[in-house]
Amino acid sequence: MVENLEAVRAPGLWKLALEARAPWEFAAMLAATPWLKRLPKGDGHPVIVFPGLGAADFSTAPLRNFLVNCGYDAHPWRQGFNLGPRGGVLEACLAQLKALHYKHEQKVSLIGWSLGGIYARELAKELPDLVRGVITLGSPFSGPPRATNAWRFFELVSGQSAQDHELVDQIKLAPRVPTTSIFSATDGVVAWQCSINPDMPHCENIEVMASHIGMGMNPLALSVIADRLAQPEGRWRRFDAQGAARWFAKPVTGPETPTPAVAA
Repeated sequence: MVENLEAVRAPGLWKLALEARAPWEFAAMLAATPWLKRLPKGDGHPVIVFPGLGAADFSTAPLRNFLVNCGYDAHPWRQGFNLGPRGGVLEACLAQLKALHYKHEQKVSLIGWSLGGIYARELAKELPDLVRGVITLGSPFSGPPRATNAWRFFELVSGQSAQDHELVDQIKLAPRVPTTSIFSATDGVVAWQCSINPDMPHCENIEVMASHIGMGMNPLALSVIADRLAQPEGRWRRFDAQGAARWFAKPVTGPETPTPAVAA
């Protein structure tokens, strides 16, 4: 599906303007509450939710409330505003992951929105035996670093270059735990091609109609998250849209990977 990643550019002005629909996605989530309550229930295992660039835990509150209502022990990342991998942030995230795993004696699911998805993937690479699975929402882990409309802001607040080739190569590697990328072809911030996992047995890509800013409260994305999290541990399968779901959630195959691009 993705042929020439290096030719990918940031979304244009029309898609960027479509980000104004985010409040309507929040309203749609509220209106869809009766339907959302009928989605698969969880087994109570812990979940950490990571916010996007420039956002904090308040931005993930609707998603975490949804997860709690589904039966999960959902946690914020508790690191303030996400301003990039500042000193001590990744260490604190690793400590939180270890603490939750120790407390629950269960593997932890990680959900990351945009840049938060990069954190989720990297934590899963560091401690794969503690992670049940990773779900990312519009996260730019492949493709050119500047194929987003947020790279200048990232460099401004993080003090790092978006063109750090060594870091970019590391981010592209897939974790070796079940990994789901939820993306939107109408994302106005991140080029959708940058959110495509390679074609590997434990990786998948699911397209929904959503904005970047509103993806974490979009009822279509929430339904996919509920479906993915509800799978029994150790029995993960790729998403198989059934019935009406086929109209709003589309599995997409990523590029083939001749040699396994998996982080050890």
